[in-house]
Amino acid sequence: MVTSSKPSTWDELLSTSPAPILVDFWADWCGPCHAVAPVIKEIAKAYSGRLTVVKVNVDERPHIAARYAIQSIPTLMIIENGEVVWRQAGALSFGAIAQQIDRFVSAA
Repeated sequence: MVTSSKPSTWDELLSTSPAPILVDFWADWCGPCHAVAPVIKEIAKAYSGRLTVVKVNVDERPHIAARYAIQSIPTLMIIENGEVVWRQAGALSFGAIAQQIDRFVSAA
């Protein structure tokens, strides 16, 4: 779900993304994470070209999870210009996520 030109590091992604970044912190063993996964896919499709969507597996990338003090999953956040501008723990509906994204992304 990352844009076509994949950056090699997290910091590179943060500094080169032309659009806000929606990050989904998740793990394979997390039931609510699996429940929100289809919603994240729909968000990626609906906001294609206007939003970068990234899934971060907290078991595979604990250093990134630690950097943002992730204590429960799923945790969603929007990062714009390297700064976290929105953060929410728990599975949310498409509408609830879209409402937050629309604060930072221009209309199609």
